[in-house]
Amino acid sequence: MVITALVLGIVGLGISLVGIAPQLLPRQFTTLQQRQIKDWEAGARWRTLPAGTIFPATVPYPAPTALDDAGLRLTASRIGIARQASCRKATDPAAAVDPAAAAVLARHGCEAVLRASYVDGTSSYVVTVGVAVLPGEVQAKAANGELASGAGVLTAQFAGTPAAGFTEGRRQISAHLAAGSYVILYTIGYADVRPRVPITADRYGDAEMTAVGAGVARVVGSLLGAPVPPPRCPGTPGC
Repeated sequence: MVITALVLGIVGLGISLVGIAPQLLPRQFTTLQQRQIKDWEAGARWRTLPAGTIFPATVPYPAPTALDDAGLRLTASRIGIARQASCRKATDPAAAVDPAAAAVLARHGCEAVLRASYVDGTSSYVVTVGVAVLPGEVQAKAANGELASGAGVLTAQFAGTPAAGFTEGRRQISAHLAAGSYVILYTIGYADVRPRVPITADRYGDAEMTAVGAGVARVVGSLLGAPVPPPRCPGTPGC
């Protein structure tokens, strides 16, 4: 009887330990939970990072391919940072993107648009880069995929700078890319009063503008859209 009781006791203790073990082990996040946590952390960057960090004072970018000099690094300088704008309604007077783009971004839950303008190293071009804030990476990729070619951010003008006369009518190239929970949009044009022309007719001008605009957009996106490390539980009971 004593041996039987001892065996039953050991078995009962083993069953109890099996039941308690999962509570003592580090919590395991599901794939969905991991994505939600990563989206939350990345999505908070636009609120927590200083505007001057999101839009650096200077941005290096590669020379246009037409120059055939991969080692040459050029620099764009920030002219100014605009106030936070809306992207939810195409008719909103505070909207900061094209009407068609606003509709797409709003459909995917866009919260706000941040904008800044830059001038290239020769003061020949002005570029406005915009950051559309989306709820997560899935929404950002979907919105970016739906945006029409040429859809872009509206120009941000600053008095007394090369961007003072950068109106919508002087935009030459507009494009966009996804970066984490954000869609980065940019539009670029001449810094002088040169009228808008079909830029594709000027192979070098097209390449140079694209190098500046895409270069600034990628730098801004590389910070906001930087990968978030996989979430880990500290390992304490209940985490």
